[in-house]
Amino acid sequence: MQFGAIIIGDEIMSGKRQDKHMATVISTLRERGLELAWCQYLADEPALITSTLRRTLAEPDVVFSFGGIGATPDDHTRQCAADAAGVALQLHPDAEAEIRARFGGEITPQRLKMGEFPIGSRIIPNPYNRIPGFSLGHHHFLPGFPQMAWPMMAWVLDNLYREQHAAGSTGEDAIIVRGAGESMLIDLMNRCLEKFPGLKVFSLPHMSDNDRYVELGVRGDAARIAAAMVELKDGVTALGFRWAKTVEEGR
Repeated sequence: MQFGAIIIGDEIMSGKRQDKHMATVISTLRERGLELAWCQYLADEPALITSTLRRTLAEPDVVFSFGGIGATPDDHTRQCAADAAGVALQLHPDAEAEIRARFGGEITPQRLKMGEFPIGSRIIPNPYNRIPGFSLGHHHFLPGFPQMAWPMMAWVLDNLYREQHAAGSTGEDAIIVRGAGESMLIDLMNRCLEKFPGLKVFSLPHMSDNDRYVELGVRGDAARIAAAMVELKDGVTALGFRWAKTVEEGR
């Protein structure tokens, strides 16, 4: 099961605000032994949001969508999700109960509108102000505000996908290789992939005026990382290059 993220908002695309969701999604997943497979940024354009959701709803990935579920004119995500799924928006009874409990006698039609979700949705509780998000299939729609969205995402992972992150954990390890270009390490990387299917082998070249090296490593099932790293270390040595655990060690 792969995890993806959709981050929506003109303010991010214009640079008015810097996105903080992606880094938190990565760390929240990592804490549970999971990884982010992809992330997409979208402007507040209904046609673009709808077409993206139509595509992702047809795929098996678990998707967290951030932003655009309020009731102001620039909040399109609820309607776009409904259009993408081919259903109507409807005031969800559980969302209505939460919103009425939040506002009491100050309830308004505009506030209730925030509880209109695509038919077939389930609510995601919001511990910050009780205005819920919603789940549609394996898509989970959250507010753009971090103080609301991040605990709501954690709730989804811990209540709906506990079996996935309880089953194992992912890890990563790498070495610093000096004297070799990436092209010189390709055969070694391919051999490692063949020997350890399911793991990801990566190389990251670093270049500056006074230092050049390649960070070579593996990412994936934590139980297999150590053996894969032995393969890479032995391979680098056999090629006649130096490797070290840190940049400082390899100087």
